[in-house]
Amino acid sequence: MTEGQSMKPAEAIQRLREGNARYCEDRCDHPRADAARRLETTEKGQHPFATVLTCSDSRVPPELLFDQGVGDLFVVRVAGNVCHNDEIASIEYGAAHLETPVCVILGHSRCGAVTAVVDGARLEGPMAGLLEGVQHIVEGLRRDSPGLERTALLEEAIQANIRQAVADLLEASAPIRERVRAGTLKVVGAHYGIDSGLVEWMGERVEDR
Repeated sequence: MTEGQSMKPAEAIQRLREGNARYCEDRCDHPRADAARRLETTEKGQHPFATVLTCSDSRVPPELLFDQGVGDLFVVRVAGNVCHNDEIASIEYGAAHLETPVCVILGHSRCGAVTAVVDGARLEGPMAGLLEGVQHIVEGLRRDSPGLERTALLEEAIQANIRQAVADLLEASAPIRERVRAGTLKVVGAHYGIDSGLVEWMGERVEDR
């Protein structure tokens, strides 16, 4: 059994927390990033301890902000950290095949994809389809909270989009739900502040669905 497979969900989350604390305090270890680690993962394969779905934004590098090395994280990236079929399939590979004990849905402040929707940018083609769910979120917030100013609306939409991705994953993926119910996997929403470097944890989804 590999380290990732033997690690409990709470242990994996704690390791991510500790890595982010080092990152925020400018004392990163930059672990497991040398030639020996490359050779180890080449010969023995990959055994990450966490799956991370996050935005494609170049300011949100999961291995750096969690201070992890080669082979530690199974990362899925897409604009707006939305959770559609392709993303769900990749997450299932990480959780069910690689047996990562935690899946983090990581959104971030100043998200360009969510900002585009809030500001009413013209979205066409594949981008319109990708962000359709974000549009529904923003429309709902404007309907339910018409007094929200742009900055507050943007942050509320970013947070709601993280929660929606968690819900979409659990609703669409039977393998993920089964592992959550068995206690071998936790699905966690988190928010990354690109100015502070801090990851704030939004809670764990462990209920039956």
